[in-house]
Amino acid sequence: MKLKICGITHNFQEVAQLQPHYLGINFWKPSLRYFEGEIPKLPQNIKKVGIFVDAPLEDVLEKVAQYQLEVVQLHGQESPEYCTTLRQKTSLNRATVLSDRFKEDTQVHAHPVEIIKVFSIKTDFDFSVLQAYEAVCDYFLFDTKGKLPGGNGYAFDWSVLEAYSSTKPYFLSGGIGLDNIDMLVAFFQQKASQYCYALDVNSKFETQPGHKCIEKLKEFIDRVSQVRLC
Repeated sequence: MKLKICGITHNFQEVAQLQPHYLGINFWKPSLRYFEGEIPKLPQNIKKVGIFVDAPLEDVLEKVAQYQLEVVQLHGQESPEYCTTLRQKTSLNRATVLSDRFKEDTQVHAHPVEIIKVFSIKTDFDFSVLQAYEAVCDYFLFDTKGKLPGGNGYAFDWSVLEAYSSTKPYFLSGGIGLDNIDMLVAFFQQKASQYCYALDVNSKFETQPGHKCIEKLKEFIDRVSQVRLC
């Protein structure tokens, strides 16, 4: 089981010492966890995930180039066609001119970024909508449907995932914290968890938006490791 720590804006290096598999960086401006600035150098085994919400494709490509993102998480109403174009654009060895802010020789990834497509759930969900994204995304992420596109701080009804009909690996998100580890243990004994690839944690591990509580994260990692979830 992989671990993604999302919505970080401040203590990158402290969090990186915990060796999560993914670090999520929010580029949606209305968010309290919106990030701008420089990302400290991180271990190569930690993948940087850029979070976007219905952003113009050019803006996403700029951030991929600027921050050398390995993963893009799409948290809005992005279409399968949008995902296809994003995959194609990020597979180029070098960028053409992305905007006036970037020079012609701007480096981009030799391989496409991985794409996580987010779907929000409350009490039910029509899993047939996933079919159009099967071929153009690497992972799905299921989060709690709330006022904000992520970071709402409470869990959805995980039993909804009993109807998950895909074999594509997914991230489980939404209000995961120290207070629902027993729920996680129970969930991972159910068939619905078969294709759960990673846990995504965020607001339950903060001292303020974007600043993660290292002690709580350490306790979480230790406790879930004891039951072999991460």
